[in-house]
Amino acid sequence: MHHTNVLHAHLNRRALFARAFQLSGASAMLSIPALGAGCGFTTPEKNTVEYVMDLILKEVSAPSFGKTVDTLKSGSGSTKVTGIVTTMFATVTLIREAVKLNANFIIAHEPTFYNHQDDKDWVKANEVLKEKQALLDKHKIAVWRFHDYWHSYNPDGVLYGVAKQAGWQQYVQPGSVILQMPAATVGDIARHLKSSLGIQQVRVIGDVSQLCSRIALMPGAWGGQAQVSTAESEKPDLLVVGEVHEWETAEYIRDARALGKNIALVVLGHSVSEEPGMLWLAEWLKPKLSGIPVTHIASENPFTWV
Repeated sequence: MHHTNVLHAHLNRRALFARAFQLSGASAMLSIPALGAGCGFTTPEKNTVEYVMDLILKEVSAPSFGKTVDTLKSGSGSTKVTGIVTTMFATVTLIREAVKLNANFIIAHEPTFYNHQDDKDWVKANEVLKEKQALLDKHKIAVWRFHDYWHSYNPDGVLYGVAKQAGWQQYVQPGSVILQMPAATVGDIARHLKSSLGIQQVRVIGDVSQLCSRIALMPGAWGGQAQVSTAESEKPDLLVVGEVHEWETAEYIRDARALGKNIALVVLGHSVSEEPGMLWLAEWLKPKLSGIPVTHIASENPFTWV
């Protein structure tokens, strides 16, 4: 690839970024012996949670992660699956919706228990966590986080899902976050993303009338180092991200503009910026399973604007 070494480290399907900055000390792979490390699979009973997880990992040609957050957060691998819900966050509201659908397997992209490792002792005596776990236990719902392996897919499952929903899939290049597109203004691009991704509000730094054709699409929470490294090495006209640490990327863009650099920033919001990737997972998974309903339910933006 033509990227610099710094960007390449973050673009090894984005999972390398997760491992380097977030996965230290994570639990063992998937917590189910049959799922091992992406090879030498056993054959679990068909249509169980374990079977579905096994099938997905085979289909994505999953690499062997020494450590991963993609583990069962609730439930048992031996549970017979009555229905699957894909989503960004397994929120309490979403769990209740899954119950209504008689779906007992939730595949979520992000943590269920409010921290990256889903460490239930992250905050001691967390009553909200206990009540949420009790709700999952009551309805015998399994929750699997599908993060590192979906980002390891080629093309990145989340990035492609976002580009597809925005109508930009033809511009996606495997191994790259750069989309080379027909020129449009920052304002028009921001409005298009709001409309196509169903986002109420987005934040912008830059001149909304500036023309852009080289866009770095980085949904979710890549972190300031990866975002700024991409801006430096790839020289995009526009950086489109899920969220930022405001003292990092936002201030870098502000100073870059003050120094005469033609770069702008659009911040979509974390959850809504990656949700299309989990919608695409549902579409991708349906034809691979028979007899199991697969539904996507958006966990939606937790914020409102006043």
